[in-house]
Parts: sequence; C-alpha cells; structure tokens
Amino acid sequence: MAERVLIAPDKFKGTLPAVEVAARLAAGLSRAGVDAEVVSLPVADGGDGTVEAAVSAGYRRVEMGVRGPTGRPVTASFALRDGTAVIEAAQACGLSLLPADSLAPLTAASRGVGELILGATRMGAKQIMLGLGGVATTDGGAGLVRALGARLTDDSGFDLPPGGAALAGLHALDLSGMRDLSGVEFLVASDVDNPLLGPSGAARVYAPQKGASPDDVKLLEAGLERWADVAEEACGRTVRDVPGAGAAGGLGFAALLFLGARLHPGIELLLEMLSFRQYLDGARLVITGEGSLDAQSLHGKAPVGVARAAAGHDPAVPVVAVAGVCTLPDAGLHEAGISAAYTLSDIEPDAARCMANAGPLVEKLAERIADDWLR
Repeated sequence: MAERVLIAPDKFKGTLPAVEVAARLAAGLSRAGVDAEVVSLPVADGGDGTVEAAVSAGYRRVEMGVRGPTGRPVTASFALRDGTAVIEAAQACGLSLLPADSLAPLTAASRGVGELILGATRMGAKQIMLGLGGVATTDGGAGLVRALGARLTDDSGFDLPPGGAALAGLHALDLSGMRDLSGVEFLVASDVDNPLLGPSGAARVYAPQKGASPDDVKLLEAGLERWADVAEEACGRTVRDVPGAGAAGGLGFAALLFLGARLHPGIELLLEMLSFRQYLDGARLVITGEGSLDAQSLHGKAPVGVARAAAGHDPAVPVVAVAGVCTLPDAGLHEAGISAAYTLSDIEPDAARCMANAGPLVEKLAERIADDWLR
C-alpha cells in the first residue's frame, strides 16, 4: 500500500497548466486503483504559473487592474496569505499579453509590476516574492520604479516616455516621491544569472526574443547602460554586475537596487513558500514533470528542484517525471535525481495529436506509473 503520493508538476508550456497536469495525474492514479493519500501541489519556477501554484496551495487570489506592457489596462492577479504576497511579473508585463505581430521591444514597460507591489503592500504584505520571467520588457525595471513614485526626466526636465529605448535620454532621477517600502522583505525568484549589461546582458541575450532587431538591441543596451549609471549614482551602490540583475529585461536590477531584494533560484524559493518539504514526510513517491525534459531542465527548472528536494529528505523519496518529450539520457535523469521519465510522445509520436490530447495522455502515463511504482 502506498502511504502518500505527492504530485508536483510544472506546466506543459503551451499545452497544459500545472494545475491541470496535477489533476490529470491524480485522475489516472485513481482510475488505476491506487490506495494512497494523493496530494497535488503544482509548482512553478518563478515565471508563468507562479501565482496559480501559490493559489492551489492555499493562497488567496487578489485581482486588480494595472497598466500592461504597452500602457493599456490589464487585469492581473497576485496571491496573498498571512502577510506574504506572490507576484508574477508576467501577469503585468508578460510577453503573452501582446499579440505575436504587435510586440513592443523598445517601448514596453514594467510599470504594472510596481502597481502590483503597491497593491500587495496596501493589503498588508510584509514579504513579497517576485517571480521573474516571461516579460515583454527591457526597461531595466524603470517602469516599476516610476510606479513607486520616482521621476525620470530628460535634459529639459520632461518625463521620459516609457520603455527601454527612451532611457538613453535619461538626465535625472528624482527619488523624493518614492514610496517607503523599507518594512517589506523582497525575495526575487529567478533562474537567470545574467548581469544587466554586456554580451550576456538583458538586451543582447533576451531582447531578440521580445521582437528586437539588431539595431533595437543596440538602442536598448545604450538605454540600460545610461539607466544603470544614473540609478546607481542616485542610490550610492552598484549592482549591475550581480548575477540575475539582467533577469526579466533588467527587472532584477531594479529589485536589487531599489527594493533591496535577495535573489533565489525560483523553484527553491517557491518550494519553501509552499512548505513542500513537510509533504515529503510519509511520501512513497513524488511525481513531477514539465513539457520538455532536456538539458535546460538541469539548470534550475522546476522538476529538478523538486527531485533535489525529495533526494535531500530523510529518508529520500523516489521521484519520477512526466513530460511531453524527454531528450535527457538516463545518466542525465539520474544526475537530476529522477528515477524514470514517462513521456506523452511514447504513447502518441505525432506531435500535433500529442498536444491536442495531452490531458488524456497524462492520465495514461499516471496509470503506467501506478503499475511500475505503486503496486
């Protein structure tokens, strides 16, 4: 008899949200007649799905209107429980909020993220976990700082337009109107270790994914460099080279410099906030997963974070993974702490049909896992 099965998958990007992956796995185990306490705890690594994971673990969802990446109103949500808020930058300035043919690499701004922070603090949040990833912006977090009350002006004293390209014309930064958030602890969830500037910085590495041309990248790099010069002088310290400052188009930079944030690997921080380790007590098996298990998974992705947490438990709990596809060899799986991988592509090799029927296929994989691990 299985004492407890812990289901902790990330999303199958573009196919199934983490909550549905978990529900499908639970349904498959039930159909297979597994006699166990099944606990579903969907996870995320700080990007899309982070708020949803917190809500599924018992946090309350709070919705509010904020300015989206191009200034148009969007409805975003954060999660709140016992003075702790979980904010997902992509809810306010995510790439997914823009049509694929209408990206705005030069003008997209992060103001909505700052508005979410203000909303959370108004509701009593004293600790804020800010999940980075999936944003449309490369503005160095300047929009966030403006939402908190700062003024960015040009050499004529006029407010700068929003977005990363305009930062090249920044002349002065006035922090006198900034909201005092010194009583709030900020924890930033990010798996990116890029600095703000340079060959591995925010503009050169990530802006092309947001629609930036080579010339756009040069403009954005110049803007971020000017922003760093002025902002660091105003704050009296330098953070541009800190690993993670380049995360989310430079939102990491603003969080470090203006919010005094501490950066953590996303999945580790989320597991801690979801009290994941307490669910490992008495567990016989952990089922995790994501859309694609590949070499990138070894660099801080959610399934590997789950597997390492389970391996570090006393006693260690075995972990298996479900995925759409898996390109990791057995040695790579074992390095990640994953005992076996079960893939949708093994059941349905046709990629289109596999994606269209992902939910039922996940249930079938759960039945296989039950036969192999829970009899």
